[in-house]
Amino acid sequence: MNSKRLLLFFAFLAFSMLTLNAQGTATPNLTLKKVVTDGNLQATIDKMADELEAKVIQWRRHMHENPELSNREFKTGEMIAKHLEALGSIEVTRNFAKTGVKGVLKGGKPGPVVALRADMDALPVTERVDLPFASKVKAMYNGVESGVMHACGHDTHVAMLMGAAEILVAIKDELPGTIVFMFQPAEEGAPPGEEGGAKLMVKEGILNNPKVDVAFGLHISSMVEVGKLNYKTGGIMAAADRFVIDVKGKQSHGSMPWGGIDPITVSAQIIQGLNNIVSRQTELTKEAAVISVGMIQGGVRNNIIPESCKMIGTIRTLDVKMQDIIHEKIRLTATKIAESAGATAEVTIDKYAPVVHNHLELMKKMIPTMERVAGSENVIVQKAVTGAEDFAFFANEVPSVFLFLGGMKKGTSVIDAPPHHTPDFYIDESGMKLGVRTLCNMAVDYMTMK
Repeated sequence: MNSKRLLLFFAFLAFSMLTLNAQGTATPNLTLKKVVTDGNLQATIDKMADELEAKVIQWRRHMHENPELSNREFKTGEMIAKHLEALGSIEVTRNFAKTGVKGVLKGGKPGPVVALRADMDALPVTERVDLPFASKVKAMYNGVESGVMHACGHDTHVAMLMGAAEILVAIKDELPGTIVFMFQPAEEGAPPGEEGGAKLMVKEGILNNPKVDVAFGLHISSMVEVGKLNYKTGGIMAAADRFVIDVKGKQSHGSMPWGGIDPITVSAQIIQGLNNIVSRQTELTKEAAVISVGMIQGGVRNNIIPESCKMIGTIRTLDVKMQDIIHEKIRLTATKIAESAGATAEVTIDKYAPVVHNHLELMKKMIPTMERVAGSENVIVQKAVTGAEDFAFFANEVPSVFLFLGGMKKGTSVIDAPPHHTPDFYIDESGMKLGVRTLCNMAVDYMTMK
């Protein structure tokens, strides 16, 4: 073999053997390029999703074992950025909206701009699931040490979008348009006093430069069977608001409650009053609503009636008018109950996220894609849920579709499936491949629609 032929041989070998970088990221190879050239993008996506499944699961397990709280996703963001940079065709912006990552992939042909989103943060929950990669991480949250756990599946969201990015890079020459990858921090809410989440991403221009035409996202569910995709046109997830009620009484010895004004007793009466707002004062046949107190703090000793007591909770609504009415009733209920006992109550309500709306026409266009990817028998229309998602801020700016992806082991009863935000939350990883395929196919199908 002469020197010229030897040089060509090694050049071919180097190109065909482009394999793994430090993050374990496979780059496109000659076989996949040939499939793309033949024009069968769906077959390429399916083939690569099969090949990448083990890697996607590995990424998810790494993040599950190393969770980070909202606006503190430093290592997670670094891992994502390195992965996107290693793919070689994505323009990467780090520290977007504090710890987030933006990636822009330009296809080989002109066309629309499609955004794909995954959220990154974990929760202050101590894991109880017996897994070899269970989280042992601890952190301070609201002044209290807590375990940290991916108790809502955001680790799967990140891993699936990382896998989708790898596939879309492999077929970029065939893409008629641009993909914007949005890896979002602080979906669960920024710490008090900080900005964060989708709202901050929008504020910092994630949907501009390039200007996004549509956005797609999905959320894995521990209560939807693996292999299924659930959807709903219009409002699919509730608006979420955070409320704080500060009750001020008068301190006294625990043996002499008549010498003071007990804010703990007043708080208990307020909680009962809040429950009555939903059960007796809200038109639940119109839309669902929820008021829940998630934290109550008051007192330092068993025999001292404290001077104050604080409650923090969440409000979930699916109708804007009902939301306004419930806010007013919370203020009225808390202040008047406190006043009747000689105490005072100060109510603060912060709006976290609006209702998540699926765009009617875009949703209709995506249903055939979902049915092709999952099988029509596995695409299910569901009712709205009182869970919330700040994906709503993206959906308020551009036509969007948000889906639920099955993560419950087949044969499991929904009653027995541990809910999200609990120590026993569990996801069957076999459902993640469908998530990767769904993200890729929605993006490609939208780009190629006539």
